[in-house]
Amino acid sequence: MFENLISKIQVTDDSCGIGDVPGFAVAGTACDIRGKQDAKRLDLALIYSKSPCTAAGTFTTNDVKAAPVVVSQSHLRNHAAGRAEMRGIVASSGNANACTGERGMKDANEMCDFVAKMLSRKSEEFFVCSTGRIGVNLPMGKIEDGMRDAVRRLAPSPEESARAAEAILTSDTHRKTCTVRFSVGAALGVVGGKTVTIAGMAKGAGMIEPNMATMFGLLATDAKISQELLQKCLWRAVGQSFNCVSVDGDMSTNDTVLILANGESGAEITESDPASVEIFREALEAVCMNLAKKIVGDGEKISRVVTLHVEGARSDAEANKIARSIGNSLLVKASWCGGDPNWGRILCSAGYAKCGIDQTKIDLFYGDVPVFLKGELQADNAAKWREIVGKKEFDIVLRLNLGTGKYRLISTDLTEAYVDFNKGE
Repeated sequence: MFENLISKIQVTDDSCGIGDVPGFAVAGTACDIRGKQDAKRLDLALIYSKSPCTAAGTFTTNDVKAAPVVVSQSHLRNHAAGRAEMRGIVASSGNANACTGERGMKDANEMCDFVAKMLSRKSEEFFVCSTGRIGVNLPMGKIEDGMRDAVRRLAPSPEESARAAEAILTSDTHRKTCTVRFSVGAALGVVGGKTVTIAGMAKGAGMIEPNMATMFGLLATDAKISQELLQKCLWRAVGQSFNCVSVDGDMSTNDTVLILANGESGAEITESDPASVEIFREALEAVCMNLAKKIVGDGEKISRVVTLHVEGARSDAEANKIARSIGNSLLVKASWCGGDPNWGRILCSAGYAKCGIDQTKIDLFYGDVPVFLKGELQADNAAKWREIVGKKEFDIVLRLNLGTGKYRLISTDLTEAYVDFNKGE
């Protein structure tokens, strides 16, 4: 029934982001949150829909949560309970507003209050996100000036959409955006032949270890969808994308993924029409995976991106544990940096995940070139291994042949430049 749905999804990789979605206005502005008198560096973004939105979100699982995360979680719970509609997101960079006590909570709430008053809305109709240095109070005077400018600039334009995508960046080297459109013909009885758009912007380069990362994933769609179903779709999409990346094994206090759906397309996504749900899920996952790969590819001072496939585990959970044991091993990551096909380090780190693997059953591949087959070293392929791991991007497949569990992790190497970059704040 759902064959070839993915072929109906058009991915625009060079999109400007959320401004591509009908009904959403965006803005990006500079207010010197970092305190470096840099009037040109954009550091505050605003997303707004004149129409009421359904919303869904996922947040850091760190016990230490930044004030904006706590506030946004509260607003989402309110929304899910039917007590508030949602209209937008205000996001800032340069200061995380984390570990800032009561003052931090007050500032996060005031960011929602201030923008809501300017747009004649209610505070609980907005989410708030902040990223940057931990333990420093926000310069609220500057931020309020920035929000005034952002409200003035709000527009459904490529220029403002690009500015907003740039305003959320910290140590990133470039904007991360993606737009997906899909349309299913009325003859198939799916979404009435209307075109639906999903677009997003993300930030993230360091402290990347799920669940999620030091990241924002801010998404919007013009589909009409219930809050409960949207939340289910987002959980699944995040689980297969942002939760499957790792750069350095650290988890942030501010990780946030949010999606707003304003229904402007008139296309209804409903569980009574399973095909509409399936193609919406495919499209949302395509956006999230595109952005997740861009986050890993922009990892702080990395030189290689490695996609690790663990297959044939007893369960998906064990495959996940083994993949992270390998992908977060400093010895493994150092060997990737050197272009060294050090299979011994991979097997060692897989073993200390302590999932009861049997080394006599293991198949290991660099790309499609065998390293081990049923535990027997394929030494004649050594030159081909080195050729593969010398590339900027490559795959490693570890088949345990113990069950049907599997997991994919997108990871990176560890460079001297990463250490130098992060040895001081």
